[in-house]
Amino acid sequence: MKKYLIALLLVLMPAVVQAAASPYPLDKMKPNLRDQESLQRGMALFVNRCMGCHSMEYQRFARTADDLGLPHDLVEDYLILGEHKINDLMTISMDKGDAAGWFGAPPPDLTLSARLRGTDWLYTYLRSFYRDEARPWGVNNALFADVGMPNVLEDLQGAVVNNCTIDELMERGNRGTLDPLTGNRSGQCMTVQANTGSMNSAEFDRAIYDLVNYMAYVGEPSRLQSERIGTFVLIFLAIFTFVAYLLKREFWRDIH
Repeated sequence: MKKYLIALLLVLMPAVVQAAASPYPLDKMKPNLRDQESLQRGMALFVNRCMGCHSMEYQRFARTADDLGLPHDLVEDYLILGEHKINDLMTISMDKGDAAGWFGAPPPDLTLSARLRGTDWLYTYLRSFYRDEARPWGVNNALFADVGMPNVLEDLQGAVVNNCTIDELMERGNRGTLDPLTGNRSGQCMTVQANTGSMNSAEFDRAIYDLVNYMAYVGEPSRLQSERIGTFVLIFLAIFTFVAYLLKREFWRDIH
C-alpha cells in the first residue's frame, strides 16, 4: 500500500507544485520528443545560456548526443565547455558556497525540473521576466515573484516593461494578440522595448519552446524507447489473450 501512495504522490507532484506557486495563468506547450532539430537547438541554448549556473548532473553528454542524433566530435567542439569529456555528466564548476552568496541560494540542478514543475510552468516562467529596478538583478518574474536570478535571455527577447499592477498581471496574464506578419503581440501587460532584442516575439517563443522541449527530454530520456516497448507489449498481450481464449475454450469443451 505504501508503494502505491508514493507512486501516486510522484504523479501528482507537478500539479501540487504548480497549484501552490502562483495564480498567474500558465501558457500551454506540448513537448515533441521526436523533433530532433528542436531538441538540438534547445540543447545549444541550454549549454550557452543556462549551464553557467545550472547543471544537469544526472545526464551525460554522450547519451544526449546519441539520442539527439549529434556526432560526438561536434558536441565536443561546440557544446562541451571547460575540461569535460564526451562521457562525462553535465555538471558545472560553480562552487555551491559561492553561488549561495551571489544568488541567495545555489542554482538548482535542472535534470528533473520538467518532471517537477511541468513544461507549461517552465515555458511560462522563461517568458515572464520584466524590468524591475527594485530587485537586486534589475528584473522580476510574473510567475515567480521576487526571482533570484538575472534574465540571461534578455538580449534575445529584449527589455520587457510591465504596464499593469501585480493584481492585473495575476488576473490577465500576458496573453495578447499575435500579429503573424510582424511576430509581435498587442494588448499585453508586458511589452518589449523596440530594438532591444535580437528576436521578435514569435522567434523568442520558438526558442523557449526548444529549450523547454530539451528539458522535457532530459527529464525522461528513455520515454520514446518506453513507448516503443509498450506498443510491442500491448500487441503481445492482445495475441496472448486470443491464444488463451482458444486454449480455455478447448479445455472446457470436454467438461461440458
